[in-house]
Amino acid sequence: MRIALFVTCLADTVAPEVGVATVRLLERLGHEVVFPPEQTCCGQMHVNSGYPAMALPLVRRYVETFERALGEGPDGGAEAVVVPSGSCTGSVRHQHADVAEQAGDTALAARARAVAARTFELSELLVDVLGVTDVGAWYPHRVTYHPTCHSLRMARVGDRPLQLLRAVGGIDLVELPGAEQCCGFGGTFAVKNADTSSAMLADKCSAICSTGAEVVSAGDASCLLHLGGGLSRLSTTRGDGTPRAVHLAEILASTRADRPERVTG
Repeated sequence: MRIALFVTCLADTVAPEVGVATVRLLERLGHEVVFPPEQTCCGQMHVNSGYPAMALPLVRRYVETFERALGEGPDGGAEAVVVPSGSCTGSVRHQHADVAEQAGDTALAARARAVAARTFELSELLVDVLGVTDVGAWYPHRVTYHPTCHSLRMARVGDRPLQLLRAVGGIDLVELPGAEQCCGFGGTFAVKNADTSSAMLADKCSAICSTGAEVVSAGDASCLLHLGGGLSRLSTTRGDGTPRAVHLAEILASTRADRPERVTG
């Protein structure tokens, strides 16, 4: 299958290894991955901050870029769009058409819905579209998984990431207490409500450490950036090692032949 990658602006800026891992994983499974260079941001930050009008150009750009990728022209031929982020997938699926409708552009809203219907978070693409849960990964570490808020409540990926992690060779997957509790990032929430965010992060880091895991994984680089920072500061305070934050794509891309466990955050 030919698959177009929407890498997300955050991963492109602070965690490019997530995009690299996504491409390596899908190519290992026999698929062709294309990267439309015109892509930018999904606009979620603008919408969540109360500026939908500022998100409109970004929505239009996403729609135009991936319409071409999914179309029949010389830059087309993709059958799906993959996003290594539940948060940005949720925005494409649940915010784009609304932003266009609020601006009175019903034609763009219809086009946004059509592109969103072919846009999938990474675990959704693997399990639902490609029909695979065992991707042939090898990751001999004790891992706990944090289901990010938007992956659960906007993209609704459910337990697909856990289905994939359970099939990874060598992994010791342990349950995270209070897994569905927010880590406190929430995009601009962490900036506007720093004290509350810090308290929520402390609770989440304590739960992660209680599992004895070497690695905490999630499907959103944004939350892993937040968690990685909290765990790193905790490690400095305690003077001992704490779990590392690693994106789901990096674990699934790992094989016996390589050990690409770059820390996020």
